[in-house]
Amino acid sequence: MKKERILLCLAHMSGKEMDFIKEAFDQNWVVPLGPNVNGFEKDLEDFVNKRENAEPLHKKVVALSAGTAAVHLALIACGVGPGDEVLVQSFTFCASSHPVTYLGAIPVFVDSERDTWNMDPDLLEEAIKDRIAKTGRKPKAIIPVALYGMPYNAERIMEIANRYGIPVIEDGAEGFGSNFKGQALGTFGEYGVLSFNGNKMITTSGGGALICPDDEKAREILWYATQARESYPYYQHEAIGYNYRMSNICAGIGRGQMTIIDEHIAHHRHVQELYVELLKDVKGVTMHCNPAPEYDSNFWLCTATLDPDLKVKGQENAYKQVITGAVGGAAGVTHATSTAVTDCQPNDNVEAMRIALDAAGIESRPLWKPMHKQPVYRSNPAYVNGVSEELFKVGICLPAGPWVTDEHVRYIVEQIKDCIL
Repeated sequence: MKKERILLCLAHMSGKEMDFIKEAFDQNWVVPLGPNVNGFEKDLEDFVNKRENAEPLHKKVVALSAGTAAVHLALIACGVGPGDEVLVQSFTFCASSHPVTYLGAIPVFVDSERDTWNMDPDLLEEAIKDRIAKTGRKPKAIIPVALYGMPYNAERIMEIANRYGIPVIEDGAEGFGSNFKGQALGTFGEYGVLSFNGNKMITTSGGGALICPDDEKAREILWYATQARESYPYYQHEAIGYNYRMSNICAGIGRGQMTIIDEHIAHHRHVQELYVELLKDVKGVTMHCNPAPEYDSNFWLCTATLDPDLKVKGQENAYKQVITGAVGGAAGVTHATSTAVTDCQPNDNVEAMRIALDAAGIESRPLWKPMHKQPVYRSNPAYVNGVSEELFKVGICLPAGPWVTDEHVRYIVEQIKDCIL
């Protein structure tokens, strides 16, 4: 086959996005409000409020400039401030925890359960009890994360949170279209975070949204997202606000994307099934799958683990060369480093597999490094069981996006097989 580069999850347009964008230009709605923003929020509400075999929910959605902004505003709405503690899933991207620090609060990390790779409910309750004992105060919020689209155990996490009276902010940035027991992720807790970055299930180029419990709380979020102005004939501010509203142009992209969200979800799940089928007899390589029928992942990215004793071509040379840029499609600028190794990194066979796939024109990347192992959080409290560290050492992300064809998956699997000694 033609050796085109196969990316993890590349944005895929429906063809209708330009209609909404053109309408915005024609009507001069080139601002962070307007018909596309309102329409996109309505589309999102219709999507997330649906439930299997139950009456629809009545959640409200506020479209924002980023998923990170959504986390930030949800924390503010939950009353998080300087010195407060927030329980955050450790196995996640940094945007789950960084906004806690924006507010002068302290992320307290909770490790994962093995089945879902997400927040361990038993460890969560242990952390709550211990923080109360140590500080005399309850944590102000709990942030579970849908890692690579896999649902967390929403039922148990919500039962624990409700028993202690702690609000839950669901980080569904990677879980748009995932369900637990027929209900959309992001609709179980007080707030739910969505992301529409360029590589997510749908994109608005960059953007996010916050699922809110009702109109009143949605209006409060919108107030903070539009600079927190008071109702005077001039600009009066009695609280710190933010410029977090989604642009009407970006929302136009989102409206076009919502016309094909069901197709995108079905495609990702199909790709996952194909990987499972093609790799089922490959010893030492295990796909991460839904652990039980109540879990229904969107499989934003398909993930696999490599047995530590699996031999991969070139693993003796892993980490011999210093990386000079970002791995796995991450945007932005990276600081140069003088060493190729850290005290917590993927096993040599995982790095060798990544390098071999890259040479074959296939983008892959390691799993997220647990936050409690990140140098920036070295002094933060953490409740660990070793699961996320173990998975980080053996896991790898594989392409799953709308542009990934069956032929691509077969090629990827052949390259994986060819790497194994």
